[in-house]
Amino acid sequence: MKITILGPAHPYRGGIAALNERLAKQLVDEGHEVNIVSFTVQYPKFLFPGKTQFSEQKTTFNFPIKREINSVNPLNWFKVGWKIKKSKPEIVIVRFWLPFMGMSLGTICRLIKLNRYSKIISIADNIIPHEKRPGDKFLSKYFIGSIDAFITMSESVLNDLTLFKYKKPKILTPHPIYDHYGPIESREQALLNLNLSKEDRYILFFGFIRDYKGLDLLIKAFSNPYFKPNRIKLIVAGEFYADETKYLDLLKELNLEDDIILHTSYISNKEVQDYFNSADIVAQPYKSATQSGVTQIGYHFNKPMLVTNVGGLAEIIPHMKVGYVVEPDPDEIAKALIDFFENDRLEEFTKNLLQEKDRFSWDKMTGAIMKLANQVKKKKAG
Repeated sequence: MKITILGPAHPYRGGIAALNERLAKQLVDEGHEVNIVSFTVQYPKFLFPGKTQFSEQKTTFNFPIKREINSVNPLNWFKVGWKIKKSKPEIVIVRFWLPFMGMSLGTICRLIKLNRYSKIISIADNIIPHEKRPGDKFLSKYFIGSIDAFITMSESVLNDLTLFKYKKPKILTPHPIYDHYGPIESREQALLNLNLSKEDRYILFFGFIRDYKGLDLLIKAFSNPYFKPNRIKLIVAGEFYADETKYLDLLKELNLEDDIILHTSYISNKEVQDYFNSADIVAQPYKSATQSGVTQIGYHFNKPMLVTNVGGLAEIIPHMKVGYVVEPDPDEIAKALIDFFENDRLEEFTKNLLQEKDRFSWDKMTGAIMKLANQVKKKKAG
């Protein structure tokens, strides 16, 4: 089939772009003709708190990426929509993660549908955003109205779709494993690459730092007196997308400056493997969530994980099998982490991870896309 993906891709960075690129590769490997239509302008500055939206990493793909969408220019939306309409892809896959994108992507999709041929399927990361703004509901509603069918990667997002009047075909399929961040290598080599002591053990917090991700809860949990004498350290690896002052002040207040390792510049794709290969366990103490790509990096590197019981995280991490599901509370987080190290759960959880990760294969997502496309085709024919 001829398939177009609408959404960010290289040189944009982050999990949304990474999934689009990996999905495109899978579709090409399955024999489809695929291209990605990405952004010339993705976010206005007030929506992007980081230093840069772009990666400097050089990479090549077996599909074309064209930067064409300007998210703030209505004339551009008509130009892009009309161009894709005329090219007549059989399937258009459009990512939706932020209501702000609803007007541009919704308009483009409405224009594509005028060809009465293309089937438009959205992979919806979020419907209700973590950080709410005025107009969110209107923008999400406008976007949903332009789509033929939906894939969600968590039960919570699937349920959010029911808040809108549209009755569209939808499928829940888990976020596939991110298996393109490098190989599983020895802990010793990874620690050497990061200049960290092999005598210590490590908890990893990974990814952009936003307030809803609960790093403050993890820092408070780490103040438990168990960790320091047992030579357990916390690595925070990821760029601040929130005010860093309150986190740094909390480290000083709890006297943890020597026990928490801050690597808070952007982590490039080629550096990801060292952080995960170094870690004993990955912690995601989120206060709110839908799904997370970090868990799927953790699965690739066979790392036990701690997540909080919010959004769809508990769907991904079976409690006491491959890690822990706890309430977003510092005492509960500390209790689980202490259990992990005190009872030496690493080998047990790692063994279970090897079995559990099979349900996150990429062909399950592409299979869901094809199933929805057939449903839409039959619905239109009827």
